Amino acid sequence: MEIADFEALLTPAGREALDAAAASDVSERALLATASRLRSRYPAELVGAALGQVRLRARAAAKFGPDAARMYFTPQGLEQSTRASVAAHRAARFAEFTGGAGAVLELCCGVGADLVFRARAGVEGTGVDRDPLTVAVASANLAAFGVDGLARARVGDALDQDPAGFAAVFADPGRRTARGRVFDPRAYEPPLDALLEIASRAPAGCVKVAPGIPHEAVPEGACAEWISDEGEVKEAAIWLGGLARGPARRATLLRGGLTHTLDPDPAPSTPPVRPWGRYLYEPDGAVIRAHLVGEAAALVEGGLADPRIAYITSDVLKETPFTAAYEVHEVIPFSVKRLKAALRAHGVGVLTLKKRGFAADLDRLHRDLRPACASGSAAGTVVLTRVGDSPVALLCAKPKR
Repeated sequence: MEIADFEALLTPAGREALDAAAASDVSERALLATASRLRSRYPAELVGAALGQVRLRARAAAKFGPDAARMYFTPQGLEQSTRASVAAHRAARFAEFTGGAGAVLELCCGVGADLVFRARAGVEGTGVDRDPLTVAVASANLAAFGVDGLARARVGDALDQDPAGFAAVFADPGRRTARGRVFDPRAYEPPLDALLEIASRAPAGCVKVAPGIPHEAVPEGACAEWISDEGEVKEAAIWLGGLARGPARRATLLRGGLTHTLDPDPAPSTPPVRPWGRYLYEPDGAVIRAHLVGEAAALVEGGLADPRIAYITSDVLKETPFTAAYEVHEVIPFSVKRLKAALRAHGVGVLTLKKRGFAADLDRLHRDLRPACASGSAAGTVVLTRVGDSPVALLCAKPKR
């Protein structure tokens, strides 16, 4: 999309075309017919831009909920943008730090989601992005939420910015290329080290990174936070300066509108290695990424069946947001034949497969096991893992509380 086509969407005629597109069927099956009908009323370029936005908004609902219906996106900007729950969590931390008395410089602001959420939390800000279309989209989003008096976006190169006069810096570097995700922080766009250097010149800073960030890439004195939303790890952030309060690493879980944090034990100990107990606990992905499995094991009085694999086992059932609990019905040396017999014996008809430290094609295995579930009605979970070099299967179910 050209910037002129996007700016046309912000005119009265463009808003009318957007409304008409939003009220139409924009599925793949009906898209051509919808476009043809709308072109009888609006210019072709405007129809194309409107339909593109409506389809992007539909995809964005998973990240932004009802707010997506009034936001603007580019495909890349939507992919890179921070989901609402995480942006709100981070904005609250900036708001507490600035106390409403300082502005945040955002490098690589994208479509402006973080700018919007910080502004809604009362934090002034300036966002910088080198793509003029992206800046126009970010500016439109600030206006859509009525916070364009508190924050703005402008065109600029992130590496040319001077953080002097700002209370903090936030950066969201590109972590995708045409070939897919980028895992090496030195290959971020701009590179992580360059952004950390700019952020270090401000009183405080934060750089959004991929959840697979190596721990050794986190600078000394910083706080690394891994965040999961409703059980799915979404991102990590490196907090610097005045925002680097607390431990060097943390797992944050956003669930049902609540925030749960797990920090390292001040007197860390290695979780015990023990036989399988009555319960299996699967740590949240943020807990695993933050290397806090030992702390999660202590919460449930558990240990590890294998010290290299992040499955916790315990003889007690304890409620904690940091793990999902399963009651272990049977532990079986892995073989398809044994698994089929166990599924029939326990009357399993609805099967979920999980694995960790186990090389298996779960789709193929599910097909192989399906006949054994044909006459069952109970829900069951098979966890495939290893103890030492021995592959095992655990037949589990959700515990009765």
